[in-house]
Amino acid sequence: MSFEAIKHIEARSQVETYAKMAIAVERGRGAWVWASDGEKYLDLYGGHAVCATGHSHPHVTKAINEQAQKILFYSNLVYSEIRGRAAEKLTSVAPGGLTKAFFCNSGTEANENAMRMARLVTGRKKIVSFSGGFHGRTADSISATFLGKYRELGEPNVPDHVEAVFGDISDAKSKIDRATAGVILEPIQSMAGVVEAEPEYFIELRKICDRVGAILIFDEVQTGVGRTGNWFFGGSELSGNVVPDIITLAKSLGSGVPVGACLVNEKISSNIRINDLGTTFGGGMLAMAAVLATLEAIEQDRMIENARAIETHLRTELETSPVVNAIRGKGCLLGIEFNTACKPYYERLLENRIITGTSSDPRVLRILAPLCTAKEEVELFAEVLNG
Repeated sequence: MSFEAIKHIEARSQVETYAKMAIAVERGRGAWVWASDGEKYLDLYGGHAVCATGHSHPHVTKAINEQAQKILFYSNLVYSEIRGRAAEKLTSVAPGGLTKAFFCNSGTEANENAMRMARLVTGRKKIVSFSGGFHGRTADSISATFLGKYRELGEPNVPDHVEAVFGDISDAKSKIDRATAGVILEPIQSMAGVVEAEPEYFIELRKICDRVGAILIFDEVQTGVGRTGNWFFGGSELSGNVVPDIITLAKSLGSGVPVGACLVNEKISSNIRINDLGTTFGGGMLAMAAVLATLEAIEQDRMIENARAIETHLRTELETSPVVNAIRGKGCLLGIEFNTACKPYYERLLENRIITGTSSDPRVLRILAPLCTAKEEVELFAEVLNG
């Protein structure tokens, strides 16, 4: 089917909610996708940080196919070997102390449940989140989002949400008190333009939360599952080895199969009672097969090490570029800050069949590449950008 025919079907039959690229993707492999017109694109956007293992990784697709032949789904009212194995594998690579997993369907659902758990455990209502953070589009998550107009779109907002300035520990101290149930933050703010904080900031946040009894939540929907060159930002040197009470996950977790999760410590899990949380599709067998295979593929193919190598190589390739002011981020979550608006560079790359992402900062182009991206593919990107 032609691109125009595909576009017509979507426009006629779907609510239009995104400004889309003029591409109809048909298939993918590794860091590449093929469009309906046969053109091949280097995908350094990864379906918005989703395709960590690359498109249609053989180990992941094999696991999904084998599971589909057995049973697609049954609810959490029964036990499941594949669910147990996925949970066991996920908690085995989690930071120390995060010993239990709760599976759901998406990042916003993971964040909703994380905030609910914070309220259940503490008996408090107040949630502190940060300027520039994005946590999803459902009620509680969008109320915790202080980025652009997103929060306004969610009005009327859930009460008891308070904004603090990201990276300003003095402001955090003034907002986080003994009425605070939870503190939620993206440790690298992706949509804000890949905004970072120093490890000392997370160390101090941990101390503040401990002092007042608040639950510390890292929203690692984008930073988790190997993307920063670590399994997770929490517990790594990037956070000063700080381990939060809850880590929320989605995007890369299933290599494209919709799935989310909360990783929690014993303090949290021991306070959750039957029927406090629930989800129909969370923990479904097909999604669990994808989670287990994704984690195995990242481990077997040494993708975490590769993510670090990709970052180093990209920084080297662009270090003399006269149009690049700075490169932010870690691993395969990078923001390239230009000295002018990034849109012309985004368009040039797309014209040369390289897909990247923009951000709320008009100067910052985002690279959310698959963790399997090769150095030669980074060089192709740099050649077009510098050209």
